[in-house]
Amino acid sequence: MLEGLTIGFLTAVQPAMLIAVLLGVIGGVFIGMLPGLTSTMGVALLIPVTFAFPPEVGLALLGGIYLASTFSGSISAILLNIPGTPSAVATCQDGYPMTQQGRAGRAIGLSVYASCLGGLFSTLALLFLAPALSAFSLMLGAPEYFLLAVFGVTIIASLSEGDLLKSLLSGGLGLIVSVVGMHPMTGEMRLTFGMPSLYDGVPLVISLIGLYSVPEVISILSDRQARDADNTKSSFSGAFKTLRDVLADWLNLVRSSVIGTLVGIVPGAGSSIASFIAYDAAKRSSKTPEKFGHGSEEGLIAAETANNAVTGGSLVPLMTLGIPGNAVTAVLMGGLIIHGLAPGPMLFENTPNVAYGFIFSLFISNIFFVPVGLLIARYCVRVILLPKEILATAILALATIGAFAIRGQIGDVVMMTGIGFIGYMFSVFGVPRAPMVLGLVLGTMAESNLSRALTLVQGDAGTLLMQFVTRPFSLALVLLCALSIYFGLRKPKGA
Repeated sequence: MLEGLTIGFLTAVQPAMLIAVLLGVIGGVFIGMLPGLTSTMGVALLIPVTFAFPPEVGLALLGGIYLASTFSGSISAILLNIPGTPSAVATCQDGYPMTQQGRAGRAIGLSVYASCLGGLFSTLALLFLAPALSAFSLMLGAPEYFLLAVFGVTIIASLSEGDLLKSLLSGGLGLIVSVVGMHPMTGEMRLTFGMPSLYDGVPLVISLIGLYSVPEVISILSDRQARDADNTKSSFSGAFKTLRDVLADWLNLVRSSVIGTLVGIVPGAGSSIASFIAYDAAKRSSKTPEKFGHGSEEGLIAAETANNAVTGGSLVPLMTLGIPGNAVTAVLMGGLIIHGLAPGPMLFENTPNVAYGFIFSLFISNIFFVPVGLLIARYCVRVILLPKEILATAILALATIGAFAIRGQIGDVVMMTGIGFIGYMFSVFGVPRAPMVLGLVLGTMAESNLSRALTLVQGDAGTLLMQFVTRPFSLALVLLCALSIYFGLRKPKGA
């Protein structure tokens, strides 16, 4: 292994690799900032560009896009309350309130450094613990995946902003929307009303754009008070000095990194789930849980650390077993195959320069997006001083383009508008939107894995229930679900 590490390091520091990483990071920051352009889309669009490069250089470019776009979704989440990527939804909980309090620069600084450290942690895990972590992922089956989704649903209580009933209503609506379209096992159509655009369900990205963009546009235009061009609200002071504060919150940092890495290695779980689980864990262990949702730095650090820790974790099953951990790594796997490489253990044996070079390039990407992200965000933060008519028009235009770009269908723009109306009604009646997003993310995962688990036991619900308490990881998840519900019900009112 030592020889492979040496080869990988020397490969990663070659000028061509460093340039590829830098270009990938710059492109990834812009991709992640724009609602509708996800990490998956950015990597997929750039794969043809890598054909002209050696495999290690092409992978370094794609890796830079993946890491930087995962982080940069937080920029629009913090400044405009619009998550640039699904993983940035949890960041909205405290990032945007910090902007409203005149701490936009500090919020972005915390986000950058927390994302960097979370990414570095997961890359170290990928480098040294990949075989053990991949073995862990193989021990999980359909019952464990279903219970992991149920555990995510129990976090809804933690996301309630003073009214548990409203949060449950929001989460329940998200679960209902998640079952629209074709049943994952039987192919039966549900709640499509005969509309072909709903056959594949409601895409998560379109739901996010509608839920967060449209209400923000209406809020900006309906604000009867003139927007005060106060430079304190767009101040970037303090952003470069937040590393010490992130490191001071070391327990939250380590816990969120571990959560993100472990969730990342579970195929299909994703960074949205990781960021919410880490956010919930930080809130439960915080001495000031009442600040969460109102500009808590602990909550912001937890969400950002976890969603970037997923990146390294998601590459563990891909590089050791040839099993993609999420949609982005599935696209990366396609890129490897196109270059004539077979993902799996033989990748390290046959082409150590590619395998270890790619991992070391991820370390460099995590470091590069700190200065790049801070530099770009320094100027992006001025967007909150734009006249409200221009700002609202720009947000609506980006939302429309982003919704149309997903599948190239006008119906998706209409769908986005309808969901946006629901999001606006939520804001009017004080219903939190985050539980609905959680329901959307977890609904499909829970349904598909419950169907698989029932199929494996030939529809015998009793046998499946026994598996929940006899399989070690299933039992651990059942206990976590019970504890999460218990502490959620005991939560002080208004917390």
